[in-house]
Amino acid sequence: MTTRSWLIRHGEPDVEFHGRCYGASDVALSEKGRLQMMRVARYLASEPLAAIYSSPQRRALEGANLIARPHGRSCEVVAGLREIDFGDFEGLTYDEIATRYPDLYRKWMEAPTEVQFPNGEGFSDMSVRVFSTFADILRRSEGQTFAVVTHGGVIRVVIAQALQMPERSVFRLAQDYAAMNLLAWTGGDPSLQLLNWLVL
Repeated sequence: MTTRSWLIRHGEPDVEFHGRCYGASDVALSEKGRLQMMRVARYLASEPLAAIYSSPQRRALEGANLIARPHGRSCEVVAGLREIDFGDFEGLTYDEIATRYPDLYRKWMEAPTEVQFPNGEGFSDMSVRVFSTFADILRRSEGQTFAVVTHGGVIRVVIAQALQMPERSVFRLAQDYAAMNLLAWTGGDPSLQLLNWLVL
């Protein structure tokens, strides 16, 4: 019995947030982002999706609803699939962060998985949340094919855990906007079948 999970990063966000730090911020998709997710939805229309799960944030939920529509079902919003909370960094440009928090910014650039964001989460906090959330989804979806629409950080955590990669290496996993990834489990053993694949 095989369980298959499509892990899909949200499309391009609203242009207002280009060049800014956003994680917990509830950003909508840009027009380009909607078109990207429409292409994903068309591709997955023939997949036997038993469920579609989404982060509660608009940039993911908009895409998840597009994917769900051809299957005649609604998507399930799962709070644990949200992106990392950057705390006081939210909404700032990277230049602003570097100016206001020079030491922490330097550490973030050099060792991103070791940073605790002021009034936000650390990468380890997010990882624990994501591990627990995804394990629950897997238990509920055993033997089925399902889709998860979420964020780059969340997808990297899931794939790295499946491949037993060290936490510090997760950013070696590219995740473009609207990227599709496919993980499958047979007899409990995961295999990565697609990584950062784009529908053109």
